[in-house]
Amino acid sequence: MSEMKVLREWLPITCDKEVIKENKEKLGKIMLKGIIQRSNTLNQNGRVYPRSILQREIENYQKLIRENRALGECDHPDSSVIELKNASHIVREAYMQGDDVYGTIEVLDTPSGKIIQSLIESGITLGISSRGVGSTASNGDSQVVQDDFQLICFDMVSEPSTPGAFMLREGKSVKPKDLNNFFNRTDRIDRIFNDILSWEKDETK
Repeated sequence: MSEMKVLREWLPITCDKEVIKENKEKLGKIMLKGIIQRSNTLNQNGRVYPRSILQREIENYQKLIRENRALGECDHPDSSVIELKNASHIVREAYMQGDDVYGTIEVLDTPSGKIIQSLIESGITLGISSRGVGSTASNGDSQVVQDDFQLICFDMVSEPSTPGAFMLREGKSVKPKDLNNFFNRTDRIDRIFNDILSWEKDETK
C-alpha cells in the first residue's frame, strides 16, 4: 500500500477589484468565489482526483463549514494540522457542480487575513490550494488519488513562478494518529455516517 502523504493542489482564483470593493463597503468583509478544486482532471503535478472521492470529501467537509471550522491558512505549512495563528480565511460554502468544486471564501480580519486582503487590493494574483492526506497509485503517466484520501482544508497561496513547481511538493509522510490532531471524534463519526448513506444510495440505484 502506498504511503499516505500531504497532498496539495493549486488553482488560480480571480478577484474582481470592483466586486471586492463593493463587498467590503456593504458587508465589511472580502468574499471570494470561484472554482477551488477539480476532479477527473489531470493536474499540473500529474495527479487525478476521481469524482467519487472528491464528492465524498466535499460532503464530509460540510460539517466543518456548518461548525465554522473550515479555516485555511496563508501559505501551506508542512503540517497536516491547521495553525490558528496562521488562519487567514474561512470557507463559507463548497459544492460540486460537474467535475468542479465551487467555493465561497471569507477573508478574515486576522494578521494573516490582512496580508491576503492587502495582496488582493494590490491586484496580486493568488491561488486557492487544497490540502489533504492520502496515497496515490500510478496509472500510466498520472498518479490517481486513492480512497484513503481525506480533505483537510483550502489554503491561499501564491502562483508558482514555474507552472506546477509548487504542487510537485508532496510534503511529509502522515501517520493515522496525526489525523486525530485535526479530525475530532464527531468528525470521524460523521464521516462513517456519510459513508453508510452513500452505500444506501448505491444500493437503490
